[in-house]
Amino acid sequence: MDIDYNIRKDEPPAITEESTPAAVALYERWERSNRLRVMFIKTKVTAGIRGYVDQHENVRDLLKAIDDQFVTS
Repeated sequence: MDIDYNIRKDEPPAITEESTPAAVALYERWERSNRLRVMFIKTKVTAGIRGYVDQHENVRDLLKAIDDQFVTS
């Protein structure tokens, strides 16, 4: 299972009526990986920390928000 697929690869173009089956499969693979990773992070981060970080649907945005919120000097 490529749970980190969406971190390693950029988000593919959104699915359209003209999308090929390969493009649809690639997007679905990326989307599933993103959804699983976001859920995993949300279950591992304490509620106190989650309250300080905005909600994000994209794992890269979520990780950046966590990093920005808790950066140390």
